Amino acid sequence: MLFERAHLEAQEAQNLAPYAVKSGQSRGRQHLEAESRFRTPFQKDRDRVNHTTAFRRLQYKTQVFVNYEGDYYRTRLTHTLEVAQVARSIVRALGLNQELAETIAFAHDLGHPPFGHSGEAVLDNLMQGHGGFDHNKQSMRIVTYLEQRYPGFRGLNLCWETREGIVKHETRYDLPDAEGYEPHLRPSLEAQIVNLADEIAYNAHDLDDGLRAGLLVAGQLWEVELLRDLLGGLGLRPDNFDEMGRRIFIRELLGLIITDTITATHQLLEKHRIGSLEAVRSHPAPLAVYSGSLTRQLNELREFLYASLYRHYYVVRQVGKSRLVLEKLFEAYTRDPQILPPQVQKAAEAAGIHRAACDYIAGMTDRFALDEYARLFEPEFHR
Repeated sequence: MLFERAHLEAQEAQNLAPYAVKSGQSRGRQHLEAESRFRTPFQKDRDRVNHTTAFRRLQYKTQVFVNYEGDYYRTRLTHTLEVAQVARSIVRALGLNQELAETIAFAHDLGHPPFGHSGEAVLDNLMQGHGGFDHNKQSMRIVTYLEQRYPGFRGLNLCWETREGIVKHETRYDLPDAEGYEPHLRPSLEAQIVNLADEIAYNAHDLDDGLRAGLLVAGQLWEVELLRDLLGGLGLRPDNFDEMGRRIFIRELLGLIITDTITATHQLLEKHRIGSLEAVRSHPAPLAVYSGSLTRQLNELREFLYASLYRHYYVVRQVGKSRLVLEKLFEAYTRDPQILPPQVQKAAEAAGIHRAACDYIAGMTDRFALDEYARLFEPEFHR
């Protein structure tokens, strides 16, 4: 038996929750093209994102620790894969569209520049007066314009629902500007779940990387209520918190938050009698939520991570280095565009030198940015 697209779409219509996005009811693509025989439109979107240059570059872009600092720390790529895994676990339990959620998760950080959020802040400052820089908008710019893989159009020609999920990606650190995508309405529940999955993944895994790096020590975990309660339940103490204990702890922390999210979101959907996608979009507040008690505990965890990890002197030093590198590159490129590759010089003719230089820098991996800095400003560098 062959499961062709029509059969897959019929299965979605029959099996998914009434408030889920059905791929057979997609608002479609910007440019008319035939759909796949054996893939739904959202599966096709997911595959297109996975094959982009921007997706591969995430392997060498910072999450917290710069890539060269160790092979086992999270990068933007492993973070992205973990966001997709968390999102799949939640949407499956709620009867939502896994392919749409996975696609949004894979695309949500495509626009991140080198050196993580510090790199984003530097580029935004450098681009003041020239449109600014925001990694959500840059992700959209990548999938709608910068990636060139098809002869008939620029970008990936993704479905409207996928693009909406990218442009409306929102966490407490990412505030979207959804102009052109019904900014007065909420995104799909699949997109809302990805927003939470992003937070869930980086809270747990930044904590894990901080412990692995030695910037956090086991004794500090007992300062945070959520962590203290979980450690007590697992029978873990500072004197027996070894590598296996750390792995069990992080796994159980993820499971706890994911289970809470599924339960709290389902309760809210039931409470408000959400029975359609339209009801999700028109609801005045997000429907993908944590419980009240976990929300309070996660706020405490975030404050702990900021004070103890993100503001650790070692991390702050890396932030200062990234600022120096990106500022010097941007200044050199905009002052003398002839040092840029021919394709970037050509892009500058259409977009202006500042936006073209910004696009070029934002697409760099950490390693490439550091090598480029050395090529331009360290005469002894011969690579």
